[in-house]
Amino acid sequence: MKHITLVLNLFLAGALFFVLLTAGLPVQSAHAATPAPTAEAQADTSACDASRSVHVSGSAMINVTPDRAMIQLGVVSNAGSIDAVEMANTVAIQKVKAAIQAQGVDLKDISTDYYVVEPVYENYNSLFIKGYRINNTVAVTVREVNKTSAIVSASLAAGANQVNNVEFYTSDLRKYRDQARELAMTAAREKAQALAEAAGAEAGCVLNISENSWSYYNGWWWGSSSSSNLWMQNTVQNASPSGNSGGSGGADEPISLGQISVKAEVDATYALK
Repeated sequence: MKHITLVLNLFLAGALFFVLLTAGLPVQSAHAATPAPTAEAQADTSACDASRSVHVSGSAMINVTPDRAMIQLGVVSNAGSIDAVEMANTVAIQKVKAAIQAQGVDLKDISTDYYVVEPVYENYNSLFIKGYRINNTVAVTVREVNKTSAIVSASLAAGANQVNNVEFYTSDLRKYRDQARELAMTAAREKAQALAEAAGAEAGCVLNISENSWSYYNGWWWGSSSSSNLWMQNTVQNASPSGNSGGSGGADEPISLGQISVKAEVDATYALK
């Protein structure tokens, strides 16, 4: 019992000492502890007043010499039976692939893009099947674009009877698109500042930014799985060259390399101050 009483007395004495110690400390008000806003912070607040704003758009285009090409070509075969048409088409497409590889294209860059077997009827209104047709198309990724014309010519000489599309693109799309975005934002900022000054104001901070992106199809009419990523590049095919681009496209070649244009367009809203 005496031990418990001693512990209790020590606890009460410690609590009393703590109360006396804290009672003598200066007390700061919450208002005094809160720092006053600086002039810079006040300026930022007024510059970002969303009640007064100007909405503008900016666009930019960068001409680029392509370093890749996608060729879509193939063999259409006809025969009286399924077995015969398959054999004929297989032999023909293998010759075409061998000719493409002889031009320095790796086998991994040659892929089947479209393969259809369909019946051939006696006439439009007849249900009598007189034979079968195979449409076998391959997509060829050309990493040495100066060989584009030679590859097409070699394929036709080896037995290809369709060239559906030749599309040029760039492997550095990200780099050029970032550059185009930066230029588009610069254009938007300059336009906002010009409009604000014309109205007797000044463009402040940016309140909102959105990018307008789009895709289009410029190739084979029924579509293509292997080249679908190309149509998402937001590029304009065969823009007017700004000089000698070199590579494929000489005066004696059927395929002109030209240039492509990488585009960017943004919408932006700036506060007025």
